Amino acid sequence: MFRPGITIVPSLTDVRGIHVEIIVDDLAGPAIAAFLAEHVAEMRSLTPLSSKHALDLAGLRLPGITFWSMMDGPAVVGCCALKELDAGHAEIKSMRTAPARKRQGIAATLLRHVIGAAVRDGYRRLSLETGSADFFAPARALYTKHGFGYCAPFGDYREDPHSVYMTREL
Repeated sequence: MFRPGITIVPSLTDVRGIHVEIIVDDLAGPAIAAFLAEHVAEMRSLTPLSSKHALDLAGLRLPGITFWSMMDGPAVVGCCALKELDAGHAEIKSMRTAPARKRQGIAATLLRHVIGAAVRDGYRRLSLETGSADFFAPARALYTKHGFGYCAPFGDYREDPHSVYMTREL
């Protein structure tokens, strides 16, 4: 798995000229705890509980998961995680952009970062689950733009009308 530390985003233009940092986050700070609590609450408001796959803090702290926060100064503006499924296959989890920062390149920058980390870590396939509702259409478009295609459920997932599954070779 990726080693903790700070990675400065090499191309500031990717986030519209705003200086941000992508850090491997130990999930101990109050800012990321609040950011993730908002994420889980939002997912619960959009998806039946039986179809909610967003991980809470405890789930994101499990072995085999690397978590990144994108920081603009002290503010968390985005996050994502990489969960190892097996030696060659990983899953993207907890992709989120702060609502006030949507459409500013945050998600695309984080997605490129996690894809790069997966390649460096030797994974050959990267998959994800996202929602099927219209709210998730921008996320599905982002993933498609970055080479993901629709697939059958993977890992522990099962067919679910509220979920779509996507994957790509690395």
